[in-house]
Amino acid sequence: MLTRKSRSSFVLIVALAGLAGCSTVDEHTAERRPFFQSEYQAETHGRKTLLDRIVELDPGSMKVNVAPDYQRNAPLRIAVLPFTDRGSANFSVDKITVTFRNHEQRVRWAWTDAQRLRRLMIGYLSTREFYVLNSIGIDAVLHQHGITDEKDLEKVPPGTLGRWLGADAVVYGEVLHYEAYYLGLISAWQVSVAGRFVSTRNGEQLVRYFGNRYDVDFMPAFDPMDIAINSAESLLQLRDVQLARSEEEVSREVVLRIPVSESLRLEIAQNALEMSEGEDTAKPSSSGGSGHEITPARSTSVQTAVSYPVPYPAEKSSQSH
Repeated sequence: MLTRKSRSSFVLIVALAGLAGCSTVDEHTAERRPFFQSEYQAETHGRKTLLDRIVELDPGSMKVNVAPDYQRNAPLRIAVLPFTDRGSANFSVDKITVTFRNHEQRVRWAWTDAQRLRRLMIGYLSTREFYVLNSIGIDAVLHQHGITDEKDLEKVPPGTLGRWLGADAVVYGEVLHYEAYYLGLISAWQVSVAGRFVSTRNGEQLVRYFGNRYDVDFMPAFDPMDIAINSAESLLQLRDVQLARSEEEVSREVVLRIPVSESLRLEIAQNALEMSEGEDTAKPSSSGGSGHEITPARSTSVQTAVSYPVPYPAEKSSQSH
C-alpha cells in the first residue's frame, strides 16, 4: 500500500509529466514558420524607458548626435579604435580609493576597463548594417606603425587610419566613469562612455555619442536586523557580473540610437548574393556581360533581405533618452 508521502510523490511526477507533454509538439502537426518576418517590438526591445529608469532608480542618460548628411555618407567598413580610460585606474567606492596600484598595474587596469567597453561596442555594431573590423587586426596595424597610446593615436589623421585599416570610418571612445557606490541599503555601479564616429574620407564627424548608466540596488528595511541583512545583501551588487551587465547595457543603448542605413543594408545583401554565386559569377556570360547584373532572382532575394522592419529607430539628427 502506498504511503501518503509516496502518493504525493506519484501525483507530482504525473503532473510534471503532463506539463512536459503539453510543451511538446508532434512533428506531424507542427506548423511551418518561415523566416524573414516582421519583428515585434523591434525598435523598443532592450531600450530603457522612463518607467524602467524609475523602477531601477537609474538617473543616467543617453545622447547620440548624428550628422545631417549621415545617410548619404554612412560608412560600410568601421574600425573601432582602442578606447581610453579617464579614471584613476584604481578601484574606488563612493569616490574613496580602495586599492593603491602601482604604475604598471594602473596602466593594465586602464587598458582592461577601456577595452571591455570597446569589445561590447564592436559586438553590438556587428549586428548592424556594418562590416566591423576585428580588433586584433586593428591593434596589430597600429602597433606596427608605432601607435602606442592616446597621444600617438590623436596625431594620426582619420584619412591615414582609413588607408592603414581599409575602413570608411573610425570610432573613438573613452570611458568617463567606472565607479562603485555603497551606502548600506543602497549600492550601485556607474559606467559612462563617450566618443565619436569619424569619416576617413573627409574627416567629418558622423556620430557623436554619450552614454551614462547606473545599475542600482536598493533594499529598504526598518527593523535593525533587516537593515543589517539587507545591507550585507546590497553589498553583493558590487560583484563583477553586475559591472559587466552595466557595461553591456550602456553599449547596447548607444548602438540602438544610431540610425539605420537602408542603402548599406542593400549593399551588404547584394555583396552576399554575388559571393554566393561562386564560380558562376567569375565566368563571362554568353551575352558578354560582367556576370554581376541584378537578375530577377537576385533582385527578389535582395528585396526580401531588406524588406522586413529593421530593429533600430528611424533616422534623427539627435536622439537622447
